[in-house]
Amino acid sequence: MDKNIVSRDGTLIAHESAGRGSVVVLVSGAMSTGATVAPLAAPLSERFRVVVYDRRGRGASGDRTPYAVEREIEDLAALIGAAGGEASLYGVSSGGALALRAAASGLPVRHVAVYETPYAMSEEDLRERARYTERLTEALREGRRGDAVELFLRLTGLSEAVIQGARQSPLWAGMESIAPSLAYDDAVMGDGGVPVKLLASVPVPVLSIAGDASPAWMREAARAIADAVPRGTCRTLPGQTHMVEPDVLAPVLAEFFAR
Repeated sequence: MDKNIVSRDGTLIAHESAGRGSVVVLVSGAMSTGATVAPLAAPLSERFRVVVYDRRGRGASGDRTPYAVEREIEDLAALIGAAGGEASLYGVSSGGALALRAAASGLPVRHVAVYETPYAMSEEDLRERARYTERLTEALREGRRGDAVELFLRLTGLSEAVIQGARQSPLWAGMESIAPSLAYDDAVMGDGGVPVKLLASVPVPVLSIAGDASPAWMREAARAIADAVPRGTCRTLPGQTHMVEPDVLAPVLAEFFAR
């Protein structure tokens, strides 16, 4: 990230941009930095000015306590203001929930596209999210960052063998370094259920996308988002999982953002 803007509470938010045209801001999900969504910027920058940023508490961006979802919405407001005053948003996973909240808050947003925002689709899943929140809060309060990362990886469905293998990976230290931001994504997701009332207040077109190789509940959640917003469309991408290929996703987003 080669530039900083100052958010309303004084936090420095690192970002970079590429391309020309109407602005698209890419919003990463949990355990991610702007680098995670940066591969999508290259194909989109052929038609748009694409802004990639590190959400607060991760990467090159700063942080301040106490955290509130409103602070992240203010970060997006600052980015949009610096980029010209209006933008479309793309959010992946829990970043999609943040993008939807930002649009509902009244920011100058033209379109919102989200990919596999993981809202719970059953009562058991909601109970699991509540247990996760409780255990995550405890682990972070006690400084057990590695345990916090493990809790998140289990929530995503990874096996114990894969998780223990990840602990031995050179990437583990970096994961622990941004573990406190897991609480931020947990807050963005609310109780984990589809926030129907909030989504009903989103005034702009929304494209909700999932991959057909992802679990069925991901596609159900994508449909629920499209059904809850006033101007929603759902799209399924053949052969794609939660780790969507940028070259598959980019043309779909470009078509939507160009409307």
